[in-house]
Amino acid sequence: MIVITKISDMQKIMNEYRLERKTIGFVPTMGYLHEGHATLLREARRQNDIVVLSVFVNPLQFGPNEDFERYPRDIKRDEQIAQEAGVDVLFYPDVTEMYPRPLSVQVVVRERVDVLCGKSRPGHFDGVATVLTKLFNIVMPTRAYFGMKDAQQVAVVDGLIRDFHFPIELISVPTVREEDGLAKSSRNVYLSDEERKEAPALYEALQKAKIAIENGERNPAAICSLIEDHIKTNTHAVIDYVEVYSYPDLTPLQRLSGRIIIALAVRFTNARLIDNITLDVN
Repeated sequence: MIVITKISDMQKIMNEYRLERKTIGFVPTMGYLHEGHATLLREARRQNDIVVLSVFVNPLQFGPNEDFERYPRDIKRDEQIAQEAGVDVLFYPDVTEMYPRPLSVQVVVRERVDVLCGKSRPGHFDGVATVLTKLFNIVMPTRAYFGMKDAQQVAVVDGLIRDFHFPIELISVPTVREEDGLAKSSRNVYLSDEERKEAPALYEALQKAKIAIENGERNPAAICSLIEDHIKTNTHAVIDYVEVYSYPDLTPLQRLSGRIIIALAVRFTNARLIDNITLDVN
């Protein structure tokens, strides 16, 4: 595995791979890798000649009340996970390499951001889209891999690739779960023992909603109420939101049809957890 920190070196080696007609799978991350990231890397390894991982904690994604400095970092552990997953190139730039001067142009996301987690994080997805535009131009991958755990981010990336005509195939990878259904997340370690026992109720609630839809329920409000009731009955968590939208457009629905997303966010004492499922409703 090659570790590269400079954009010019990265572009040089990527050009060489493309001249050799190699397919390039790209997994962009902010590091502190876990099993979810490893799953993305293994999928990229399966489908491509070359696998590229980027580790960059992007300051543009952090709001005024979000501490960029405290974001967890462990590059040595990341390198080990990357190597085990078969990564060929690890791109690990610092902030001054990615942003050597104030930006004269920045990407602004106008759709798919005023719902779900985007509601409470204004400007967050502008930062995501801006850094991905830079990374896509540096790496120029054949395919880019994102986890459906953050389905709103996948929807935003879908719009970015489509609107800016990036010749990149977006691969969305299903959420990686623990045996009891809880979505894997670095935040799970902040749950108390009691909260960890309660947390699988989030996925249980989503599965109850899925069964209700399969049995003919088409009212979004009824689906949300079903989920909220299950969470309130089985956990001490505070519900941030339970929402149902079309997917990937993330527009409201009067009646469920087509591809939809059912998403939720809850707060335990020291952890905010998100989860979702997507369904095709006939």
